[in-house]
Amino acid sequence: MTIDVTIYHNPECGTSRNTLEMIRNAGIEPTVIEYLKTPPSRDHLVRMIADAGLTVREAIREKGTPYAELGLDNPALTDDELLDAMLKDPILINRPFVITPTGTRLSRPSEVVLDILPDTHESAFTKEDGERVLDAEGKRIV
Repeated sequence: MTIDVTIYHNPECGTSRNTLEMIRNAGIEPTVIEYLKTPPSRDHLVRMIADAGLTVREAIREKGTPYAELGLDNPALTDDELLDAMLKDPILINRPFVITPTGTRLSRPSEVVLDILPDTHESAFTKEDGERVLDAEGKRIV
């Protein structure tokens, strides 16, 4: 299927890998941007966060990052200061962000991506941890 999908991906992250494979399971080969190597511009990051319906603070990754050491939990920090930190150290950008013509999502948990993908899954999908997401007909398991 030809549909313009972009994923801001970290291959070391299980959630990101699961999200990428769910996109491929829909018959779509997305543009994969390894954001640690190629971070988004400030304007693009701001747009992704807004389009996903998040605040800047909600888009920051805490686990496995220098979040605490940098004092980013300080509620007095402005969005601009948080964005500066995210752009200086892209590991602070939560992942994976997925952009499709239907919308933008921070796919945490990974199955959130299904909300913005076409219903073109033709087979089952099981996440790396064994959780079943799609049944044999490609329908979402609720």
